[in-house]
Amino acid sequence: MFLMIAFTVGFIMAFSIGANDVANSMSTAVGARAITVRQAVIIAAILEFLGAIMFGSHVVTTITKGIVKPEVMNDAKAVLAGALAALLGSSIWILLATIWGMPVSTTHSIVGGMAGFGIASAGLNAINWSKMISIFASWILSPLAGWLLAYVMFKLISYAILRKPDPVSAMKKAIPVIIFTTFFIICFLFMLKTLKMKATKSFLISLIVSIVASLAGTLLLRRLDTNSSDNYEFVEAVFKRLQVMTSCYVSFSHGANDVANAVGPLALIYWIVSYGSVVQKILVPTWLLALGGLGISVGVLFLGYKVMKTVGEEITQLNNSRGFCIDFSTASTVLIASVLGFPISTTHVVVGSVVGVGMARGVELVNVGVLKNILISWFATVPVAAFASAGIYLLVYRFI
Repeated sequence: MFLMIAFTVGFIMAFSIGANDVANSMSTAVGARAITVRQAVIIAAILEFLGAIMFGSHVVTTITKGIVKPEVMNDAKAVLAGALAALLGSSIWILLATIWGMPVSTTHSIVGGMAGFGIASAGLNAINWSKMISIFASWILSPLAGWLLAYVMFKLISYAILRKPDPVSAMKKAIPVIIFTTFFIICFLFMLKTLKMKATKSFLISLIVSIVASLAGTLLLRRLDTNSSDNYEFVEAVFKRLQVMTSCYVSFSHGANDVANAVGPLALIYWIVSYGSVVQKILVPTWLLALGGLGISVGVLFLGYKVMKTVGEEITQLNNSRGFCIDFSTASTVLIASVLGFPISTTHVVVGSVVGVGMARGVELVNVGVLKNILISWFATVPVAAFASAGIYLLVYRFI
């Protein structure tokens, strides 16, 4: 019975991750009218599921994420209650934020859930506060990094292409460099973060793939119709194709990387119920990854449009070139952070990048009211998830 409850709660967590985090992958493409909302949720649902099944980590560190000290994790009964409470507490907050239309970090939510369980179980001393400080720092660093890179990227594209007397000719000259750089960032990030390859090997493979993609893509994109009366139509058509590709990559890699937020705690519960012991690392069966992937996909289909609308349409007005700058800046920021080992929130980077592109065109073009609500939801994430988790833990622990 406890396992059935746990599986249900795990599915709800995966559902909430899909409903909220889909904005990271598809919001800019929808906001720029590269694809429709219907197309976005279908593409994202399929790619999130495939990412979870094909590359979702079979070995995950337990839900502690370094937040709760190891000595607190020895009592199997407390860990069972804590894992369930962390899942349910963070799910409640993510779903509330999604209904509100606010993009929040699902990783920070599960961190808040774990912190709530740890404090309720063993007091403030149970928490690794140095780890918590690094997470708080990422609230500031993530959006600032995304903002800065997107701002610079859009200014460069404006200078090199959009403001030239002949944007079509400028775009044709820039196509090889843009395609090469885009593919290099995507390949390098995927191999380094998702496939866990060494940096040197990832770099060399990415270099080869990028050169081939640049040559092939340049030949294909130069066949686009350039006889339009609007000089910018060709430019936007190129960025549209690149943006759809980058959005698909982010969605696929998200399914692979973030499914652990839902199935990690669930796998821990399954392990304890099956074997009666607490371990620091868990082998996650494929069917659990499939459950997480399915939950993420269903969340995308039913509620993904809400946060997608906020990020893609309500912060600032987007087109394909702006949307590409956002996607490129997000992927680049996450790659740099992964190489350097810095904790970073993709959700926060995306929002920072959207603001960066908006401010590059003029501060007055950024919707400050929506931005204020997003910031409130970010700072509420850890404490709200922690309080919800602590309350649920105290209730569940009594009945196990």
